[in-house]
Amino acid sequence: MGEFCQAVEDIHQLLQKELQQYTKAKEANCSEVAGRFTKEVERICEMSQRIQASGEVEMWAVKLARHRLTQCLRYYQLGSRRGRVELHSTLSAIIYRYINVPQSPTSYQVRLQLMEDFLQGFYGEATKVFREQNQLDSRYVPRTLLELAEYMAFVERYAKRRIPLPGRRSQQLIILRAQTFSQQQPPEASIDMEQAAGGATGESDNPSHDSTVQQVRESMVSNDTDPLSGNLRQSVIDELLKYLEEQGQKECGDYLVLRLQDLPTNEIESILGLTPRQRDYLQQRFKYHLIRFALSHGWELVHQWLEADLERNLGLTSQEWQTFQGQLEPRQQEILRLKKQGAKDPEILQTMGITANQLQNAWFKVLDIAWKIRNSTLSGSKLSSHE
Repeated sequence: MGEFCQAVEDIHQLLQKELQQYTKAKEANCSEVAGRFTKEVERICEMSQRIQASGEVEMWAVKLARHRLTQCLRYYQLGSRRGRVELHSTLSAIIYRYINVPQSPTSYQVRLQLMEDFLQGFYGEATKVFREQNQLDSRYVPRTLLELAEYMAFVERYAKRRIPLPGRRSQQLIILRAQTFSQQQPPEASIDMEQAAGGATGESDNPSHDSTVQQVRESMVSNDTDPLSGNLRQSVIDELLKYLEEQGQKECGDYLVLRLQDLPTNEIESILGLTPRQRDYLQQRFKYHLIRFALSHGWELVHQWLEADLERNLGLTSQEWQTFQGQLEPRQQEILRLKKQGAKDPEILQTMGITANQLQNAWFKVLDIAWKIRNSTLSGSKLSSHE
C-alpha cells in the first residue's frame, strides 16, 4: 500500500510537470488540476476489482493518468471556442440516432433542436457530478483555459462511461440518458418543435415565424441612417446578445456578431471552426432563440423598433386589428386589454389569477397571431421594406 501511495505522489508530480510544460497556466493552477486528476485515478484504481486483481495497479494508474492528461491537453490546444464546438459535435454524433419522438416522424431540424435541449440538460448534470466528485463548491465554474479544458475532458469521459446492463451488456451513459429523454417526449412535441424551428422544408405550417425571423434578423444587418432607429437597433442587439448569454447560447451570440458584419457563410464557418452541417445546426438554434426573444423576452423593444408596438396596434391596420381581435380567445383578449391600458405583468397575474407561465404562453400566442396577420398582407407596407 505504501508503494502505491508513493506511486500516486509520483503521478501527481508527473502530471503537474507536463501541464506546466505544455500549457501557459500558472504553477498553482497546474497543481490543482493535476491533483484532481490524481485523486480520480486513485479512486478508480481502489474501486476497480479488475484493476486490483490484475496485480498491476501502478501500471493502470499511470495509464489512466496519461489518458486524462492527453484529453485535457487536446481541449487546451483547441481553445475555448473550438473546444466547446468539438465537445458538442462529439456528443451530438453519439446521440443523434437515439433522439426522437416516439411514434411520431421527426424531421432533421426538430431532431437537432431536441438534441440541443437534451445536451443542455446533460451539461448541467455533468457539471453537478464534476463538482461533487472533486468536492468543489456548488457554484464552481472553470475560470482558466486549463480548468475549462479539464472540465470538457471530464464531460466527454462522463458521457462515454460504460454502464453495466443485464446479460453482460453495457452502454454509454449518454446514450441511456438520451433514450430516456426521447421516451419522455410526447408525440405533439414534434409538432411544437417543428413550428418553433420554422419548419424543416420551407413549407412550414406557421410561416409567420419565418417572417418574424427574417424581419428582425435582416433589419439588424441593415444600415439605418436614422439616429433614433439606429439607437433602437443597437438596444435590440445588446439585449439579444445578453439574452443569448443568459440562455447559455454564447455560440449563437458569436454567430450573430459575425452575421451583423454581413460576412459570407464560408467565412463564418472558417472563423467559428465549423463544418457546414455544424453551422447549419448553429443557425437553427439561433433561429429558435431569436423567435423566442422577438415574441417573448424582448417583445416590447423589438416591436417598438419595428414600429409595431401596442400604441400602433401591433402594426396592424384598422381592418387587420378587427380580424386580429376576432381570432383571440377570451383570456387572450383580456390580457391584450390590460396590456393596452399599461398594466404590468404582476398586476395582470393578480387580476386574472393566472401563473407567470400561463401569461407568457398566452401573450406569445397573441403576438404570433398578430405577426401572422400582418405578414399575410404586408407586401406594400413599411415593414416589408426590411425583407
